[in-house]
Amino acid sequence: MVQVAKEKNIYLSNFARLDHAAVPSWLRPVRQSAMDCFAELGFPTTREEAWRFTSVAPIAKIPFTPAEPTDLDPKALANVLRHFTFGQWSCCQLVFLNGHFSLTLSSLNAPPKGVVLHGLGTVLKQDPQKLEPYLARYASFEEHTFVALNTAFIADGAFVYIPKGTAIEGPIHLLFISTTDGLPAMSHPRNLIIAEANSQARIVESYVGREGDVYFTNAVTEIVAGENAVIDHYKLQRESIQAFHVATLQAYQSRSANLSTHSISLGGALVRNDVNVVMDGDGCECTLNGFYMVKGHQHVDNHTTIDHARPHGASRELYKGILDEHASGVFNGRIIVRPGAQKTDAKQTNKNLILTEDALVNTNPQLEIHADDVKCTHGATIGQLDADALFYLRSRGIDPETARHLLTYAFASDITSRIKIETIRTGLECTLFTKLPHGHKVTEELW
Repeated sequence: MVQVAKEKNIYLSNFARLDHAAVPSWLRPVRQSAMDCFAELGFPTTREEAWRFTSVAPIAKIPFTPAEPTDLDPKALANVLRHFTFGQWSCCQLVFLNGHFSLTLSSLNAPPKGVVLHGLGTVLKQDPQKLEPYLARYASFEEHTFVALNTAFIADGAFVYIPKGTAIEGPIHLLFISTTDGLPAMSHPRNLIIAEANSQARIVESYVGREGDVYFTNAVTEIVAGENAVIDHYKLQRESIQAFHVATLQAYQSRSANLSTHSISLGGALVRNDVNVVMDGDGCECTLNGFYMVKGHQHVDNHTTIDHARPHGASRELYKGILDEHASGVFNGRIIVRPGAQKTDAKQTNKNLILTEDALVNTNPQLEIHADDVKCTHGATIGQLDADALFYLRSRGIDPETARHLLTYAFASDITSRIKIETIRTGLECTLFTKLPHGHKVTEELW
């Protein structure tokens, strides 16, 4: 009990030192309620069903300090941006250092009229009434420790507002860079994306860090898609291999809205991704794609929920994982069909490729159906490389290592082919290709 109290007290003390007068009056009680919930909940344990296969003890035991804004020297900055951006972004790029918006590093490129692309902290100071109807209204924190922590420490992140009938051609890149000065640091980015009726946008969240740095990123993104809005969302996680990454995506769809989200996890020592979508309008469409590739002692946990709250909704979900050495993974996918949500069409698939005997995956696809006129399927597989396929490639003169890499690449290509932004698709393919013999000679800088 003493250790548990000590773990919580670090965050309680940090909260007490916040300048609460710096945020609007309507946000202060929200932050206080969230911290009260964290104090009551504490960190989840493996005794809880939602965390049965993922221990967050490594996060709880480290005395993380709040990350401060930092200035990178020009040479280091150029190197970071070169490795973690994707060519010339035709729209804009918002850059955050340790969770704090950097106007100097960002490229806003004159977005269409009415579009707001800015740091959340700036908008909280200059135009808080624009945020009040949405911020912290969708991602509930009452039963979720890490959402409660993020909400308690809301200070900065990305704010994307797309007005009615506006289509943004180029992708919007939200780049979160974490650095440390030797001490373990934590940041709580809070992102709010509002797409009004008949709007369209492609949004990319990237989380990156310097190799070897130890830090904790606890991110929450709320997406609100209005009637007939079309949102293509990507989350690319390439944190330091020693970092901890917990992220929650909470999306809400109105009538006939179309949302697709793609979650790619490559870095991090311990990673937890929660993706929750509420399809609260007739005729909504939702696509969830996910991919992770881990080795060593990395651990990635993907929890998803698609809530069909209205009739005539369609959802497609495909998550794939590749695990090498002693790595471990978790997939828990839940599809809910509410009473009255007739004509729902939902399909959920989880596939995992284990490359060694020491790798481990736990998968739990779930359907909760409360309507009788629906079409819903789910399935999960865990396996190794196909022996017959390996034999076929060997019979064509391909050496064993190359044959294994080719089949691994083919397994992942089902996900990469679904990525609509060419530079991201090419970058991910290059990452996979480097697993092939001599593949590192291909241009790695694209990724």
